[in-house]
Amino acid sequence: MQQAKKCEAIKLKNGATETGSGGKRMSPGSRLKEKTEERQKRKTLSASSASPDPVIKPQPRPSDRLNPKTIDPFGVPSKAPSAFAAIYSKGGVPCRLVHGSVKHKLQWDCRPETLPFDPLLITLAEGLRETRHPYTFVSKEGFRELLLVGGAAQKAAPLLPRLVPVLKAALVHSDGEVFERGLTALVQLSAVVGPALNDHLKHLLSSLSKRQMSKKFKDQTTDALQKLEQYGGKESLAVIKSKIPTYCSIAS
Repeated sequence: MQQAKKCEAIKLKNGATETGSGGKRMSPGSRLKEKTEERQKRKTLSASSASPDPVIKPQPRPSDRLNPKTIDPFGVPSKAPSAFAAIYSKGGVPCRLVHGSVKHKLQWDCRPETLPFDPLLITLAEGLRETRHPYTFVSKEGFRELLLVGGAAQKAAPLLPRLVPVLKAALVHSDGEVFERGLTALVQLSAVVGPALNDHLKHLLSSLSKRQMSKKFKDQTTDALQKLEQYGGKESLAVIKSKIPTYCSIAS
């Protein structure tokens, strides 16, 4: 009797260990196969979650290297725009750049001779310190064309106390192209206002003296000084010699 109960208990024990999750009886080989498959599934899931798809970076276009560095004044700027850029984008400068097949030109909203010089001429002078297109061209060409209108001398002379500090800022700029635009604008202004600029020359000659010691700008600076003397008369020579003793007069 006891032996029969022992045999029945052994059978029940074996039956409990050999049934799977679905209540079916499983052999030891089937159980091992099931565990192996579960391990493989876990490895596959962990590998897929640990290694996401690589991010594909956009490749630069060849045209990105060929196109000049331009900026859209009506686009969203990546940083705070300069004073001139902000005024230009809001229509404060009544002219726009027209791209030509050979060279660019300005298109004015109205005739330049009808425009007030205050504050337009000063705004254009401030734009000479820009380093991005189209601001560089608009400021340089706009300043030149505005000084060509009839009665420019009478309109520009009262603005000299405000114009000279702006031109000085361009002349002391670290960018060589900015300096060249400032120097050109100074000569253009001198040609228009003549001796009226002599009282303000002393504020500009220090920066010209430093640039004259550079081989790159020596000829340009010397030529500009000679034109300042020519347009300013004898009084301008005394002012130039007081700040740049090595200057040779065009009369000598």
